[in-house]
Amino acid sequence: MPGTNLTRDEAATRAALLDVTSYSVDLDLTTGEKTFGSTTTIRFGCTEPGASTFADLVDAHIHEITLNGESVDPATAYADNRIALSGLAAENELVVRADCTYSRTGEGLHRFVDPADDRVYLYSQFEVPDARRVYTTFEQPDLKAPFTFNVTAPAGWKVVSNAPAPEPQDLAGDKQLWAFPQTKPMSTYVTAIVAGEYHEVTHVYRGKHGDIPLGHYCRQSLAEHLDVEELVKVTEQGFAFFEELFDYPYPFGKYDQLYVPEYNMGAMENVGCVTLRDEYLPRSRQDRAFYEFRVEVILHEMAHMWFGDLVTMKWWDDLWLNESFAEWACYHAAVEATEFTESWTGFTNARKNWAYRQDQLPSTHPIAADNYDLRAVEVNFDGITYAKGASVLKQLVAWVGLENFIEGVRAYFKDFEYSNSEFGDLLAALEKSSGRELQSWAQEWLQTAGVNTLAPQFQLGEDGAYTSFAIRQTAAAEHATLRRHRVGVGLYDEVDGRLVRRSSFETDVAGELTEVPELVGVKQPALLLLNEGDLAYAKIRLDERSLATVIGGISTLDDSLARALCWGAAWDMTRDAELSATDFVALVLSGIAAETDAFGVSRIPSYAAQAANTFSAPENRAALQQTWEQGLRKLLENAPAGSDHQLSFVRAYAAAAHSDQALDELEALIDGTRTLEGLEVDTDLRWTLLTALARAGRADAERIDAELARDNTISGQEHAAAARASRPTAEAKAEAWELAIVRDDVANETQRSIVLAFQAHGQEEVLAPYVEKYLEAAETMWEDKGTQRASTALEYIFPSPLASQELLDRVDAWLQSSQANPAAKRYVHEGRDDVARALAAQAKDAQAKDA
Repeated sequence: MPGTNLTRDEAATRAALLDVTSYSVDLDLTTGEKTFGSTTTIRFGCTEPGASTFADLVDAHIHEITLNGESVDPATAYADNRIALSGLAAENELVVRADCTYSRTGEGLHRFVDPADDRVYLYSQFEVPDARRVYTTFEQPDLKAPFTFNVTAPAGWKVVSNAPAPEPQDLAGDKQLWAFPQTKPMSTYVTAIVAGEYHEVTHVYRGKHGDIPLGHYCRQSLAEHLDVEELVKVTEQGFAFFEELFDYPYPFGKYDQLYVPEYNMGAMENVGCVTLRDEYLPRSRQDRAFYEFRVEVILHEMAHMWFGDLVTMKWWDDLWLNESFAEWACYHAAVEATEFTESWTGFTNARKNWAYRQDQLPSTHPIAADNYDLRAVEVNFDGITYAKGASVLKQLVAWVGLENFIEGVRAYFKDFEYSNSEFGDLLAALEKSSGRELQSWAQEWLQTAGVNTLAPQFQLGEDGAYTSFAIRQTAAAEHATLRRHRVGVGLYDEVDGRLVRRSSFETDVAGELTEVPELVGVKQPALLLLNEGDLAYAKIRLDERSLATVIGGISTLDDSLARALCWGAAWDMTRDAELSATDFVALVLSGIAAETDAFGVSRIPSYAAQAANTFSAPENRAALQQTWEQGLRKLLENAPAGSDHQLSFVRAYAAAAHSDQALDELEALIDGTRTLEGLEVDTDLRWTLLTALARAGRADAERIDAELARDNTISGQEHAAAARASRPTAEAKAEAWELAIVRDDVANETQRSIVLAFQAHGQEEVLAPYVEKYLEAAETMWEDKGTQRASTALEYIFPSPLASQELLDRVDAWLQSSQANPAAKRYVHEGRDDVARALAAQAKDAQAKDA
């Protein structure tokens, strides 16, 4: 039985048979708290009169089905979330009247009641296949059609969709009808309905190609945090940049951005109706990295209006292209059109490391994944689809030249507007604009998995100059492809206490060994940096002298992108058990105070924490954790008052705190008996500090409840759930497990908060029983709990803190014998790989300590 799955072959068959003319969707949001009324009218042609097909509708109670004026019995036609349609005519009209179910897990139409004021908020989330939870569909991206939505809602609500909002019509019973005009043709997954007592602010962007009405929406309880002037500024910057870059006016009339609660995604590119998680409206102080990333998210979704919504992938095989293009475009726009002119540095420090990690897991896959059905699609929203894809597109831009790349993209938009395409169509446009053959590039980069490593190989003469120099390329045995790379090479010298670039150049790398004659006879620098400019997607290695230079003086390197490459190389070497955890922690403590990149300051300490807690040899761990804790304490004391460094360091200090001294200081910060100039212990920071105390056994349930009483919001509830799950008692872990793994009535974001807090270092004794519980849950969780809840739990509640050979052996035995869903086994495989990597790193740390 197909259930909610759909195969690529089924979709191709249906697409060849049908031509969808229009959808008309009538939703009644006044019928109750658990279900809503949904009536769908679909008009469509059929190329083979008399043929049969099916429509999609999930978790519905169908009252009536009519096909071409004839009644169809739901009892026989509706099964396994599909509506069987037979005897089709050349032109058809399908009408389905049903009750559908509100979601509490973020798929379909999610219903939320704000604990701050009991107001109701609804929003839709349809990617990948969940429009069929709200109305009857042909649920695949290549059956585009215009949509007309008619929504009955309680009087006083706002209703927003893809088309401009009409004036609501008053109905009896304190209701209103919102009759939206017809949309442009679009895929089902980018349609949207958002309804409730939303706060609304409107503006108009007056651009080169005409006016674009802008709307910003959020919950009433967050209205004071809607920094709308800043949001409008970046929105207008984005439209000015993209309309010019793409040489194509914004195609969908109006543009609303809605900040919604309990959101599974970061944001979603619904046509003209973008939804974003409302954590992007901070109620407490955030650092520059937060605002930089928010800008990139806003620009990412805006780029999708052209690449994804105007021109849409034919099938989910090109999911990577959809997301990778928007990822590349948002960073390019941030650099060129906003104040965040060094965003590619943040990309290197954060997003690219995500890609490198994902690409070295056993679940790695080609960028162009073989998404043969929807189940395959749902697990591939990962670091390869987003960050590796964007890295490779950045490399493609360097390969063909930015002007040629943009020329090809512009032609592509015009050729495929309001229709569907495949990657080959874009590649053909780029070949035409650049004059370069790209098929072999695509094969090499998009259809193979794994990341290459580039390392310098050289000999020196007595005068300290290179007598030979080459770049050696390697690959993991299981993904042995050696690729072509365009890389920069940078040479840095120590000058008056600073690391200064002497020179740099670009070269092409291919095969196992690439000679670099430009360096023969050149004096060895203090730091030789491969991949200068970060053009290539590859791990890099530092030679012995360069590594010593970085460890001894990364803070003296003025170029932020060069530093990001050095940080990344050192972290890769630590993860690969080539640099000890002890040395990496020392590197971070010596250099992070001078880091200027916002993502570097916020993200790199988390890498050092992983080194101290996970990659350190057990016999060295207590000492290294103490070094890390006290080093952070010193960094915090010396950080400039009110700086982002101060905020990042207090958060990291709270995460590292385990000594009585450190925990006493956290207590003092909360109760106000200790203050740091420039640091406000606001609502979210209070939760950070209290959760650290709970993790150490210093905050019980009563104290957490008292803090929740101060912050009776959904954010407060999520923080409280995390704090409770953090406590080092058997009772706390049992309660958290019940909420996150067993029960179905816990909201998705609350479940996520719990599983992120559950596994804590230093709590091995109370966590030990959950190895078997985890493996038992993994057997059936995918089927029992669905994609969202299962993937969140299986990824984050894996017992990583218990890393040992015994755990490795137990997981290996389970993987060999288990009949669990392959998607569930993927997450167990990934957790197992993390354990194996930790054990290798621990052995390296032990050797380094003994040396």
